[in-house]
Amino acid sequence: MHFMRFGNEDGATPCVLGSDGKPRDLTSIVPDITPQTIPHLHDRLAGGDIDALPVFDPAGLRIAAPFARPATIWCIGLNYSDHAKEAGMEIPKEPILFTKGAGAFCGPNDDILHSPDMLKLDWEVELGVVIGRRAFMIDEADALDHVLGYCVVNDVSERHWQIERGGTWIKGKSFPHFCPAGPVLVTRDEIADPQALDMWLTVNGETMQQGSTATMVFTVRQIVAYMSRFAALEPGDLICTGTPPGVGMGKVPQRWLVPGDNVALGITGLGKQHQAVRGL
Repeated sequence: MHFMRFGNEDGATPCVLGSDGKPRDLTSIVPDITPQTIPHLHDRLAGGDIDALPVFDPAGLRIAAPFARPATIWCIGLNYSDHAKEAGMEIPKEPILFTKGAGAFCGPNDDILHSPDMLKLDWEVELGVVIGRRAFMIDEADALDHVLGYCVVNDVSERHWQIERGGTWIKGKSFPHFCPAGPVLVTRDEIADPQALDMWLTVNGETMQQGSTATMVFTVRQIVAYMSRFAALEPGDLICTGTPPGVGMGKVPQRWLVPGDNVALGITGLGKQHQAVRGL
């Protein structure tokens, strides 16, 4: 199934795409796609006639994130060996974890915000993993059973705040609109192998990142099981699984986003995002 939402975050309409690719209104089944409704969402739709649901006309409406704001946005650092190399850091022996503030979450085509305090604004195309049911102390063999599906994420990062201002990486990761997600949330049964997805990102039409989830250091299955050993992953939680090489920090010379830039990115089977960088 492919889920989408249209409208403002305080009033988005949840939809599922029918066999003809048109969005079907889900509000007769669930009021929204939220951490509370996600555990039962797939079961309530399985076996039903999605095409019998009313067609929703999204004309003129914003494409919202395909699910409501998660309680926790987890992130995996240096999870592509070639990205670790361009960052001048060792390949991790265990997953490196950090979080983004939930207020960074936004729609796939919302502007990337640039404040006067930003000196090194960067991009990162990533595979997003959405938890479907609580995962705690689980084995790798069962890990994907706890995943609802996948989406495209841009883990927007401000490297000056992330690296040069002391403390943890969350400083450079949590500004509003630093986590565009979507446009679709694709359920795991439609992605045969999350470790075989091509991904790309361009800035002003120039290719910056071209990679594949096949080069992840730690797989989706390994990440979910590993995290469940010390934290309870809850329905609706988003895991950003790392980025391939080609980020601005790794360029020679380094390259940073500035107001007026345009970013496009996508992952096979999960759609595309487009963002303009807008100064505040």
